Amino acid sequence: MTWDEKIKDFENFLKFERNFSENTLDAYLRDIKKLRDYSERDLENTGPLHISYENIQEYLFQLSKQKFSERTQARWISSIKAFFNYLSEDEIREDNPSTLLEGPKLGLYLPDTLSFHDVERIINAIDVSTDLGKRNHCMIEVLYGCGLRVSELIDMRISNINFKELYIKIDGKGDKTRFVPLAEFTAKLIKDFIRDVRMKNKINKRFEDILFLNSRGSAMSRVIVFIIIKELAEKAGISKKISPHTFRHSFATHLLQNGADLRYIQEMLGHSSIATTEIYTHLKNEELRDVIINYHPRNRVANG
Repeated sequence: MTWDEKIKDFENFLKFERNFSENTLDAYLRDIKKLRDYSERDLENTGPLHISYENIQEYLFQLSKQKFSERTQARWISSIKAFFNYLSEDEIREDNPSTLLEGPKLGLYLPDTLSFHDVERIINAIDVSTDLGKRNHCMIEVLYGCGLRVSELIDMRISNINFKELYIKIDGKGDKTRFVPLAEFTAKLIKDFIRDVRMKNKINKRFEDILFLNSRGSAMSRVIVFIIIKELAEKAGISKKISPHTFRHSFATHLLQNGADLRYIQEMLGHSSIATTEIYTHLKNEELRDVIINYHPRNRVANG
């Protein structure tokens, strides 16, 4: 996994999910490319998955000796933190080497989630009278119903779906295989999509086993899925910035809210460490805090 691959993914993330302006986007990418150049030149070509906190700290120390302004140095740290927060959120890295860097206080990073009502609003915004709409409806239901990463969604194979036993075999990050339970509702949607939509279209021979295809009969890209979800959110009147990963976060959060054990959620998400899954307990604690602030009688008296 190279710097250039991850920088390109980061660029798409900032552009389509964070809606960065061109100037800010260029600045962030320029900062990360400088870190890439340093890594390739001075760290024996260490990649983005293996660069350490100490490596980054030394890089920033070397830059600081060149008498850049404090504002510029703060932006370097913001750019680096944003890049490794992205890799951590997208579960490309289990750890985050930028966490201890001194810079702008970002606080605990909590992923955005949707309420179940918001998920339904997005699904109801899909025009299912068209084949494209039926494909998009099935994609959203699979994202939310199975808690998949976007890369797992676009690589999903029909041969890995067991309709009899109701599970999907997922070849996840780091070549780790897991088996995700499939709700009967979602299984029926997939069957209907294959029969009524997918089988009618011309399919590129290389992608005959891939479930979700574009209009040319080839595999879909991550960027297209981002764009589809962004447009559906706008159509549904949801103002928060969401991405395919938001449905994965929502899947885990809703399971936890409804009493699922954290260990089972860890298995379904394919997290190698329970620490990664524990971020969702922070989301639940945030929700509990809001309930206390809004509904506890002492707070009501105080806010009079």
